[in-house]
Amino acid sequence: MSRKDFIKRSAIAATGLVLSPGIASAVVPSGEIKTPGNGKLGFKNVRLETGFEYDANGEVIGTKTGLFCIETEKGQITGILPNNPGLEAIDAGGYLMLPSFKDMHIHLDKTYYGDKWQAVRKRSGGIKGMIALEQQILPDMLKNSTYKAEKIIALLQSKGTSFARSHVNIEPTSKLQSLRNLQLALENRKDTFGAELVAFPQHGVFYTDTVPYLKEAARAGIDFIGSLDPFNVDGNIEKTVDFTVQLALDYDKGIDIHLHESGESGLKTIEHLVAKVNENPVLKGKTYLSHCFALGKMEEPKLEEIALKLADAEIGIVSTIPFGSIVMPIPALLKHKVRVMAGNDSIVDHWNTFGTGSVLEKANLAAQLYGFSTELQLSRMLGLATANVLPLTDNGVQQWPQKGDKADFVFVDATCSAEAVARISPVMSLVYNSNIVF
Repeated sequence: MSRKDFIKRSAIAATGLVLSPGIASAVVPSGEIKTPGNGKLGFKNVRLETGFEYDANGEVIGTKTGLFCIETEKGQITGILPNNPGLEAIDAGGYLMLPSFKDMHIHLDKTYYGDKWQAVRKRSGGIKGMIALEQQILPDMLKNSTYKAEKIIALLQSKGTSFARSHVNIEPTSKLQSLRNLQLALENRKDTFGAELVAFPQHGVFYTDTVPYLKEAARAGIDFIGSLDPFNVDGNIEKTVDFTVQLALDYDKGIDIHLHESGESGLKTIEHLVAKVNENPVLKGKTYLSHCFALGKMEEPKLEEIALKLADAEIGIVSTIPFGSIVMPIPALLKHKVRVMAGNDSIVDHWNTFGTGSVLEKANLAAQLYGFSTELQLSRMLGLATANVLPLTDNGVQQWPQKGDKADFVFVDATCSAEAVARISPVMSLVYNSNIVF
């Protein structure tokens, strides 16, 4: 082999993928960038979905796929070409390429993950009891929160996630330290992971004196203004929602409100937020309700009414797909074109003992919960893991990937997206911004 060919092959091998037989034979630790020196990545034997298969009655009974070559450069997909097995490129081994996963509700700033194991303690006093607990334990948690945030990011990458919307504590106990520690972790990982941040007043906007810290956070690089259970925590729906909306308007931010309240206070919070967004159309498409468990307690006629209002105001719902007494009405929301996204929320912290880091698992849980077991239904549930980016339209027309799309994708050991959701198929590799990061 010539010296030139040796160097070329060595550069490709450095990616952690291989020329042959496939990407499973080498592992790239999460967060390590592996890209040839010319800034380009080429893949062959990439499996892409091309359409649906139908029976005589028009029911989708399978998914068509084909093998392709994919070229990327400078963070974009630059070529989607007929497969050429003899091409000198990274061999994807026939693994299925899907849009990379996005965790749209997580708390990267506070966790036990990467530290000493701790299960959830017995709770008392409801949400205000948990606030009191946090005021006690946050100073210790902050001591190594940057390190733990990076460990969670590596976990997410190993599950195929390249992007997260992270809520970050803003309150008088940690002030802006939780934000600064997380921003440092994200800066350390900026070439391998993307994120947007929500200033989250976990201890209430007015229940504790958090207003000045929220205003400071709005000037410190966050993307969304949050709040928490305006009635149960702050005791005043209008005051809290109006403050949140005005702060978002003043600093050109989005809104993402934690709403665990059900019953009358939950409904009133939803309706007041809808009214405020309609008064300020600039917030349409930039406003979200996280959890929003009140929807799971509504009778059908009221649910239909509220879903239509949410869709008209372009307010999205971010769900953690909970099992238990509250079953979120995701099918009804999707029917009315409400944007629904999913996240892991807490991963091994004082709120939740569990959490694998996989949003593909969340899509699987939703499919089980709502009885979505057909090929078409399973393929649609993939959108919960990808923030609604799907390879095929409902009619089976290929819409992803396209030339010019972001070079953020994941290879999974599956023949189609329906199988990937149903089996929570293993993630073989993750590409972010044209770089192999897992």
